[in-house]
Amino acid sequence: MAYEQILYSVEDRIATITLNRPDRMNAWTSIMERDVRDAMDKAAADKDVRVIVLTGAGRGFCAGADMDALKTLDPDDIKRRDVLPAYDMNRRGDWQTRNGYYPSIPKPVIGMLNGATAGIGLVHALYCDIRFAADSAVFTTAFARRGLIAEHGISWMLPRIVGHANALDLLMSARRVQADEALRMGLVNRLYPLDQLREQTMAYARDLADYVAPASMSVIKRQLYEVPFQTMAEATADANREMMVSLASADFKEGVSSFVEKRKPKFASV
Repeated sequence: MAYEQILYSVEDRIATITLNRPDRMNAWTSIMERDVRDAMDKAAADKDVRVIVLTGAGRGFCAGADMDALKTLDPDDIKRRDVLPAYDMNRRGDWQTRNGYYPSIPKPVIGMLNGATAGIGLVHALYCDIRFAADSAVFTTAFARRGLIAEHGISWMLPRIVGHANALDLLMSARRVQADEALRMGLVNRLYPLDQLREQTMAYARDLADYVAPASMSVIKRQLYEVPFQTMAEATADANREMMVSLASADFKEGVSSFVEKRKPKFASV
């Protein structure tokens, strides 16, 4: 499909999805929602893609929902404008919501947060597996200062990333959080000067694409997102089953051979 509010490109087995409304600080719309969902599904299905990077054009990542659209929002529209695809019986229902589908994507998703990250923009950043940010970026949940509540699953995801007390602080106060504090509380994984952010993020993504088995990344990602719904015994049993599969795989043989032979591995795509 032709995208209206994002850019999509693939290079070095990395798919880059760029929110592309720089004149509006990439404010979120229903069109952007549709575009991002399609691009994520496209990258997930592309065997030439091993890593996905989500970022924003211009000075911000995403400043939240488009306020002009919110001014005229009819609450009933929330029901009418649902864009969910058909329910997939082979995937956990928790990861088939309107915005919380990233954990079901069998490839690592890196959020490259180049500036303001607010409201639903923060929600999408949290659903990324890893977050690298500019040291000038600012974060806010925003919802409470708009008379809203913790939306789109952020009440579930945020405490698992920054802890219960920090999540309550960020959600109830909706205060602005500077990048250094975001790093300290674990909201982001790494900070870089803005002029180095893309280079450093892409270097990390290329390392994953070149040296890590896609099947291993897919299983590890699934394991970690399954853990909140499992006991330790269930997680261990699951890991034991997956270990037997991986030990019998061609990727395991290639991983050992490439290490012994001191060369770049040639792992199969998934």
